[in-house]
Amino acid sequence: MSVRTAGVILAFCLSLGAGAVQARPETGVRAWVSTVVDRIVRADRPEAGSPGGTVTIRLRITADGGLDGVEVEGSSGSPALDARALRAATAAGPFPAPPARLITLEGVTELSFGLALRSARLR
Repeated sequence: MSVRTAGVILAFCLSLGAGAVQARPETGVRAWVSTVVDRIVRADRPEAGSPGGTVTIRLRITADGGLDGVEVEGSSGSPALDARALRAATAAGPFPAPPARLITLEGVTELSFGLALRSARLR
């Protein structure tokens, strides 16, 4: 598991509330979060010369894996990079259904994490 994925899982567990935090998230949760992050990273399509950086995004994912919303929670400082992160998250959906224990009474789960986007070389 990458350091980035571990940080996402920790942030996600903390967002569940103190009563729900476990020392180690169960394997199914860890695998699901990793899948979501990896799909977003793979969906990123930077234009030539596009800078890299980190954007903190928040996703709302429905019980069936649909993307119910995505927003920039912490800007990279570059509106273009922030927009690129939103496009990647939108393009990556729908996602696998989240584990049942993560779904709220509203029928969604939320993830917030720093998405590291690579710079693209000039062609």
